[in-house]
Amino acid sequence: MITIARRELAAYFATPVAYVFIVIFLVMAGALTFTLGNFFTRGQADLNPFFSFVPWLFLFLVPALTMRLWAEERRLGTIELLLTLPIAQWEAVLGKFLAAWAFCGIALALTFPLWLTVNYLGEPDNGVILAGYVGCMMVAGAYLALGAAISALTKNQVVAFVIAVAACFIFAAAGSPVVTSFLSANLPQLAEISRALSVADRFQGFTRGVVSARDIIFFASFIGFWLFVNNLVLDHRKAD
Repeated sequence: MITIARRELAAYFATPVAYVFIVIFLVMAGALTFTLGNFFTRGQADLNPFFSFVPWLFLFLVPALTMRLWAEERRLGTIELLLTLPIAQWEAVLGKFLAAWAFCGIALALTFPLWLTVNYLGEPDNGVILAGYVGCMMVAGAYLALGAAISALTKNQVVAFVIAVAACFIFAAAGSPVVTSFLSANLPQLAEISRALSVADRFQGFTRGVVSARDIIFFASFIGFWLFVNNLVLDHRKAD
């Protein structure tokens, strides 16, 4: 599993994909934080403006990472070689997931100038900021697991990207007032379920410095479920 993770992580940096992802993420994170986030006009030294945009930044950038995880293997025909190696299939699934998750961790770590900026401008609660970064990793992991399962369904990377963006958007917006108000008025029994499945809503607790067991269990279960689906899809494709 570790060998596959290292191979996949190295593969990201062997192509321009990694650098394009990181540059776009850092530029957009900085631009949104300091412009739309009203960083300076708020008069508060914290990273709430940055964290408020993270689930929506990952909405597009994480599927760009996952679209090649399995779709490229299937298109090139190397998936058969990978799955016939003396490793368990779940180790391949976890290895690819961990590589993409580590890459997201590297991208987040490179936003450290934002952390330095708020400490230079004021005296923020660094514990809250650290909790926010933990939440960012949880959101990235959730989107990655979902995107990886979708990538295993198709050989076309563009199709994998589009479907992953749509699927991640559903889980990000599930707890928005527009969706919950509509469901409360028409399908009240689904309103609470929608809120419970909202990745963005679960992330809000981390941005307030609250790392609750309930939210950790939610993200762990979400990631585990979609990795399980990923494994099932590969079993089905292998049977075909």
